[in-house]
Amino acid sequence: MEWAHAILSRGTNSKPFIISIPSNSASEVARMVEDVQKLRRRLEDGVEGAPSRVAVELNTSCPNIMDKPPPAYSFATLLPILEVLTQAYRADRSLTIGLKLAPYVASFQFDEVIKYVASFSYDLEDGSRANPFAFFTCTNTVGNSLLFAHQTTPSLPVGDGMDGYALGPVLGGLAGEPIHALSLGNVFSFVKLLESHGDKAMREIKLIGVGGVVDKRGAERMKKVGAAVVGCATLLGREGVNGFAKLV
Repeated sequence: MEWAHAILSRGTNSKPFIISIPSNSASEVARMVEDVQKLRRRLEDGVEGAPSRVAVELNTSCPNIMDKPPPAYSFATLLPILEVLTQAYRADRSLTIGLKLAPYVASFQFDEVIKYVASFSYDLEDGSRANPFAFFTCTNTVGNSLLFAHQTTPSLPVGDGMDGYALGPVLGGLAGEPIHALSLGNVFSFVKLLESHGDKAMREIKLIGVGGVVDKRGAERMKKVGAAVVGCATLLGREGVNGFAKLV
């Protein structure tokens, strides 16, 4: 957040920051959201109708937190946390909130997410509807994945006692090109469900498409299935900011 403040306080940068927070604790999320709000107040972010440049994203699906399974696979367990986020939004409707979601593989999982998110929509005084969640980020990494050192590029040195595995913990989250098809399917499925939803507030939720976008064609595929914004973490990690030139 200090990095965000240092960049945005220069006054010439309008590119928004999404501050992603992973937690299974409602009280912890409440504290983190308040920290984000303190940052926004320092920046006078979103005051007097100005566009907000700082958003908060709840990562519901991080597979790498020990002893804390991703609650995105049992969305009902997220309800206390979603309630905290809803209260923060109702107190300050300039706050932009999103949910980073797991890679889903079955239709009932998509339906469950939509059902619970829709339950937080509410009526405004002018008769319109609002939902506290502005975007879904699809998808996070696929957990419980294993690679050997010789499968990586470039090949990693094999440490003592690792038995040739690429990672010390052995299991990790899979990203990049191997999850591209699954990510496209997730974006497509959520876009279709949101577009056809009876609640206008739900139809306003946008999709950030993430997963295996490493070139222009990948970005185009994400846009074609309905992503409003495209992310490219693996490309950025490999090539730095120069990698963005491949997407246009």
